Amino acid sequence: MNSGELWQAVVIKTRKALASKALHPIKTTQAIVEDGGIPFSIRCVSSLLRKDSDTRTKQRSSQNRANPFLPPERPLTVADISDTHVAVLNKFNVFEHHLLIVTRQYEHQQTPLTEPDFQALWKCLTDYPSLGFYNGGVVAGASQPHKHLQLVPLPLTKAEAIPVERVLDRLVPIRRFHCLPIFEFAHCFYRFNEFQDVKSAANESLEVYRDMLEELRLGIEVIENKQRLTQPYNLLISREWMMMVPRSTEKFHAVSINALGYAGSFFVRKEEQIAAVKKHGPLQALQSVSLIQTCT
Repeated sequence: MNSGELWQAVVIKTRKALASKALHPIKTTQAIVEDGGIPFSIRCVSSLLRKDSDTRTKQRSSQNRANPFLPPERPLTVADISDTHVAVLNKFNVFEHHLLIVTRQYEHQQTPLTEPDFQALWKCLTDYPSLGFYNGGVVAGASQPHKHLQLVPLPLTKAEAIPVERVLDRLVPIRRFHCLPIFEFAHCFYRFNEFQDVKSAANESLEVYRDMLEELRLGIEVIENKQRLTQPYNLLISREWMMMVPRSTEKFHAVSINALGYAGSFFVRKEEQIAAVKKHGPLQALQSVSLIQTCT
């Protein structure tokens, strides 16, 4: 796929998938809760219960469909990104044009990211304003074990492209990386140099990724001759920065939190869960599902 073609392909495929009912957008209501200077978005996505039911039904009816990426549904498949990755629309999307970047061959979601993973991601990131993210394991919010990165168009909210960027002027250095003092849990933040090309960006991202794993002491074990991370984690990556957060648990008061929570975007299934997040605060919610460690 040539530069500049992906966005057009996403728009066309989305229109066709909606018409054929292959795509199931999830309607939401939204509240903004400011905490620590970040205008967190909390979307109530009650129809995610329909996604849960659909997934369970398919898994019971067809063993092959237990992995929806082998192969991905043709009406949702947008484009070949590379020899190793394909772009697929998220069947149950909260964000319009939410893209999944899926490995062609099965790899476990907790295997370390590789240069081809980052090359595929950067090919997409450079095509249109977007935020990439990765949920490294079920505890980190991954709903499928087949390795897939994700991409959502910007802005995330009407008011903010990426809500957490509101407070990036508070970054403080920790050795090679930076951290946000308002995030009272283990994390690493890195600012990219000026972008040159996809290959350079992928190489730099891979180096930074590996250094972050080491900085945060995320170990690797070998299972059935394949490497896997021993600790679940979330990764966020934009054209300007990259952030990694190790996870301790999946949920806060029954609210599942994935990588987008650390960007400033929460999703709840019931209205009463919004009240719980408001009561305790989004920052406390993030702290409760992360590893406690302040900037040092």
